[in-house]
Amino acid sequence: MSNLPKIIWSKIDEAPALATYSLLPIVNAFTKEAGVEVVESDISLAGRVLAAMGLAEDELSKLGEVVLQPDGNVIKLPNISASVGQLKDCIAELQGQGYDIPNYPEEPANAEEESIQAKYNVCLGSAVNPVLREGNSDRRAAKAVKRFAQNNPHRLKAVDENCQAYVAHMGGKGDFFGHEKSVTSTADQKVTIALNGKELTSIDALAGEVLDGTFMSVAALRAFYKQTIEDAKAKGLIWSLHLKATMMKISDPIMFGHAFEIFFADVFAKYADTFKALGVNPNMGMSDLEKKIAGHAQEAEIKAAFQAVVDSDAPKIAMVDSDKGETNFNASNDVIIDASMPVVVREGGKQWDRTGAAGETVAVVPDSTYAMFHEEMVADIVKNGQYDVSTMGAMQNIGLMAQKAEEYGSHPTTFELAEAGTVTVTGSVDGEMMSFECEAGDIWRLARTKDIPVRDWVRLTVERTRIEGIPAVFWLDENRAHDAELIKKVNEYLKEYDTDGLDIRFMKVTDATRFTNAEIRKGNNVIAVTGNVLRDHLTDMYPILELGTSAKMLSIVPLIAGGGLFETGAGGSAPKHVDQFLAEGHLRWDSLGEFLALAESLRMIGQKHDDAKLAALTAGLDAANQGYLDNNKAPGRKVGQPDNKASHFYLAQYWAEALAESDNAELAAKFAPVAKELKENEEKIMEELLAVEGQPQDVGGYFHPNDALAAKAMRPSDTLNAIIDAI
Repeated sequence: MSNLPKIIWSKIDEAPALATYSLLPIVNAFTKEAGVEVVESDISLAGRVLAAMGLAEDELSKLGEVVLQPDGNVIKLPNISASVGQLKDCIAELQGQGYDIPNYPEEPANAEEESIQAKYNVCLGSAVNPVLREGNSDRRAAKAVKRFAQNNPHRLKAVDENCQAYVAHMGGKGDFFGHEKSVTSTADQKVTIALNGKELTSIDALAGEVLDGTFMSVAALRAFYKQTIEDAKAKGLIWSLHLKATMMKISDPIMFGHAFEIFFADVFAKYADTFKALGVNPNMGMSDLEKKIAGHAQEAEIKAAFQAVVDSDAPKIAMVDSDKGETNFNASNDVIIDASMPVVVREGGKQWDRTGAAGETVAVVPDSTYAMFHEEMVADIVKNGQYDVSTMGAMQNIGLMAQKAEEYGSHPTTFELAEAGTVTVTGSVDGEMMSFECEAGDIWRLARTKDIPVRDWVRLTVERTRIEGIPAVFWLDENRAHDAELIKKVNEYLKEYDTDGLDIRFMKVTDATRFTNAEIRKGNNVIAVTGNVLRDHLTDMYPILELGTSAKMLSIVPLIAGGGLFETGAGGSAPKHVDQFLAEGHLRWDSLGEFLALAESLRMIGQKHDDAKLAALTAGLDAANQGYLDNNKAPGRKVGQPDNKASHFYLAQYWAEALAESDNAELAAKFAPVAKELKENEEKIMEELLAVEGQPQDVGGYFHPNDALAAKAMRPSDTLNAIIDAI
């Protein structure tokens, strides 16, 4: 083995985790021939739970150290951003496997339970990304992927004439956008957040760091929900709620719970005493409520009362799964805005009702900050019709996310206020920096954006704009407090670079969306330069429209320390993929994101280490990825079609064939017989892979599979295994 740095491949959850059992042996068989070792690191939800309880190594903390190294190289697959419900299910599964760990105490009754809850809480929500994202985001479609999508356009549903679909938001009246205040810390200092003089928490702020304080008025939120429900009823629209309770793990479950209560107001009022006695928490959704009432004398009566509201169609409620009778209120993590809103646009402004029929929707996105983007996306197709996938251009994104930038890092400083009064933010140097008059129950938060990530964001933008030669738009609104602070910094830091000939603009969200959509409709490409949350929303929305999925995007994080984090697509549909696999032995997860990430990971090593074999190996993988696309070897959706396992076989075949013709004589000699064997045995290998289609699979666990069982299920071709293992 050479002295080339290792690539760390994250062991994560659900469908991409199952795919890894098949893919990683192939990857290692090839990369080891160029002196690159690919090793796993377990940052799955189960792995993090066991680490929190002291029963496993804390691999996430170790990876947090790797991304601070100059040669850090991590391929990060999508992981579960756990809700409380998912965390409890994971704990129960681990207990069933014999692990001696306690239950999660939702409402701690003593100091011991408070300690247990605190340990488990580190596993909730966006626990992984803030640790690993020590750089800003560079997301774009590889040219081969974009070309394939244009030549093989997926279907976007037509928009009905006189379409009534729209996005409803609070318009700055009582929401986070309307209440936001923002300051830049003048020095390194302790900053204390207090309610009526009682400290809630404190942070150590850095000089030049932007601090944002804001709150959601719960009274305004509940009034908004009532108004949208009445409007949906009057217009005959399906009512759908779109939040991100997985990442905004404090604020959004609370906002979800208020919506649940408002939509089923009569039921919650009638059974208030029962729900209080049983510890029902509306923030947890209907699935948890059903668990709490199970076996109660009023169980059937309560279920019937909820069902009566659903059946009344007043208004119609969007469904997570109409076959199972699961509404959007099943669980707070079932509907994730960056995955759900692209579906609304893709389907022509529609969601599905209790009968499984598609109908026009009012998509409810309470906070205006990001709702304005989704509002414009829906309004655009209503006005101009659907996009033409065969001709539309591409949105590339430079996202400010390093060092827990913006709202996604705000969990430790988000509070549901226990009493009415004044929230103050006070610096040990700057004195009182902000204050807010709030009511009991309001959701208050402080978000942070450090100076070094902003500087790097500007650098990366200038670099990519010069490389691409297309317009770059900073999505910054001078009327938003946070953005106004960033605009000052960006204008200052742009002076440090030669921007002659570059088209760099600033636009508020609505204008930026309109500009981007107009350019894309003309077939032009645009770079959207955004903050962290908009990055998340844009890099699902546009790729789903352009490519059919965001999993095919290159997601590169050039780490500030010099290394690279290579992220692989979105995992929003991963649970359904697992369900299908366990029932039918068919895994439709497409590993193209992993293929592309591996190529970029190898390329980064090659840029730092002049190595002929590594260069040839990388070129071979590029050719294999092109062949995979050109020959349309993505997994089929239905049982009986070639699935994820077959797609890995074809990657291996194309990679071996490319290496067999390589200019590197050593690799060519090594892989020529491999390519011959794979080609000659293709029919037999495919027969072995397809033989398990339609058969239920047991991998020993959903959150914590048994490695031996999962490997057996995902590597069913003895012929393929023998060829790969012999390399």
